[in-house]
Parts: sequence; C-alpha cells; structure tokens
Amino acid sequence: MIVGFIGSGNMAAAMARGWASSDSGGPGQMLFTDSGSGRATALASEVGGRAVRSNADLVKGSDFVVLAMKPQALAEVAESLPPPKAILSLLGATRLTDLVERFPDSTVLRLMPNLAVEVNRGVICVAHAEEADSTVLTGAQTLLEPLGRVVELEDDHMDAATAAMGCTPAYFAAAAAAISGVGVSEGLQADVANTLVAEALAGTAALLGHRTPFEIQVAVASPGGSTEAGLEALEAAGGPEAFRKAGEASLRRMRGQQ
Repeated sequence: MIVGFIGSGNMAAAMARGWASSDSGGPGQMLFTDSGSGRATALASEVGGRAVRSNADLVKGSDFVVLAMKPQALAEVAESLPPPKAILSLLGATRLTDLVERFPDSTVLRLMPNLAVEVNRGVICVAHAEEADSTVLTGAQTLLEPLGRVVELEDDHMDAATAAMGCTPAYFAAAAAAISGVGVSEGLQADVANTLVAEALAGTAALLGHRTPFEIQVAVASPGGSTEAGLEALEAAGGPEAFRKAGEASLRRMRGQQ
C-alpha cells in the first residue's frame, strides 16, 4: 500500500514517523510533496520515503492520498489533481461535505489525529459519508491502527473531538512544564523532573481507562495531605476553569469565531 502526503508539515511528519517506526503495519511506501519549503525531501529522507515533483504525480502513484496542506489551499489543490481513489483529509475546520464536493469521484475520510501518532499512541478521529466504499474504509482502518486508537465519529462532532484530544497535548505539555519546574527549582535535574512527570502522566492516562477523573482525585488526595493542598491551590488559581476556557477558545477559533 502506498500513501502520498500532499504537504509535509507537523502532522504529516508525525503520521509518517509513526508508520516508519511501527512494527505492526503501515504503508509499504510513502510519497511526499510540499509547496517549495524543502520539507518533503527532508521528511522523505528521515522516514525512508520519496519526495515527488508534483501533486498530480503523487496522486497517480498512491493508494491513499493524505491532504496535509494549509486548508485555504484546498480549492487550488483539488482543481489540479486527477481524481484520487481514496483521500484522508487532515485539513482543520474543513467539513466532510466540503471535501466531498471538491472530490466527488473519490472516497473521502476526514481525519483528526493528535500529535501522539508519532509514537504510536495517538487518537485518530474519523468521519466519512454513509455511502463510502467499504473496501476503502477497511483499508483505512488497517492503515491507521498502528498509529493509535481509531474512533469513528459523525462529522458534526469533529470540532468537539479536536478540542478534546487534538489540542490537549499542548495543554498537558504546558501543565507538565509548570509541574516539572517545581522539581527543578528544588534541585532535580531537568531531565529527571521531566521523566517523572511524563511517567506520571502516562500512568494517569492508563488509570483514566478504568476510573473517572473524580475517582482518581479522591484516591490520590488524602484528607489534609499534600495533594489536597495542591488541588485547593489549583482551584484558587483558576486552574480547572483555565483548562475549560482553553478548550472553548480552541472551539471558537475552529468555528471561525473570535
């Protein structure tokens, strides 16, 4: 199976790196283009793929075409391509109906992965039309599974999903930086502090598969203990509310609101 990336930016690179490092499947070959930045050549060299001259050449040589360019380039790119058989769109704030309108002869899937696909621990939300080719859907599922958990959603829910899992690695990273900074200020080496926080985050993620957030807080925070003091300080500083506002701000921006 050959996958071609139109655009070689951050998310394209994360997916390509995840496939390149996976022991459980992925494309047999990856092709890349860019708009002149040189990223395609660099990424192809990194993951063992191949940079090609044009988007049209990429489509002709690919079983799945990943749209990973800037969303505002959609019309121009669509007009320049022969009809791909199957499209995986990473274009933010671009609805499935708009994609199908641009590519009426293709099976189109709208994807929203998060950055953790790079380490095969991502979440990939997928929306597709009811009449989508079942063979293509099965192939896409097989292709995406090595990158992480695949979650099928209605297109109307993709923005909310993006706020819940697409943007949140950046929020978690901001919290991790603040917390590890406390350890560094008390004498821990930065790499040690980062490792401790990273492992705590990984363990908490695993716990969240079995317990609610409230249950975890209760289990960790003994009455009168240090965790309770920390939670009280977090509440007083507006921490939980700040994360809620971050999610709402991301949603507004995706929907073209201020």
